[in-house]
Amino acid sequence: MGDPGGNPLLGRLDPADGPRLLSLPGDLVWATTWGANANEVIAPRLGLPAIPVVEWPGEDDEPPAPGVHWKTAGLARWAAGRPFVWLDDEIGDADRRWVAAHHPGPALLHRVDPAAGLSGADVGAVRQWLARH
Repeated sequence: MGDPGGNPLLGRLDPADGPRLLSLPGDLVWATTWGANANEVIAPRLGLPAIPVVEWPGEDDEPPAPGVHWKTAGLARWAAGRPFVWLDDEIGDADRRWVAAHHPGPALLHRVDPAAGLSGADVGAVRQWLARH
């Protein structure tokens, strides 16, 4: 993976995001292509402890439906019918439709603006959703 410390996106992380995420009721899980490296590189920058990492589908798994993010089915499979929240900057309507059709439990797929990063409004929306579910 090279030197992850040299990734230009790391400079955009806001250390305040860690406490905001930890303040949410529920269990945090990494759903990132960083995999376990997220606990070594990103977590310390945010003040997060090591948290579980979603394992992604293998090459033999069925490809996603057109327009559906490649993470979507794997996250629904990981949630196994439990309520879940997915924060990502690549979530779209096709992902929401797919999850609504294939995941029996409630789910919030919340798109974070990549230019702004995780905002107080994003965390507030998640908090409100969690209070209802």
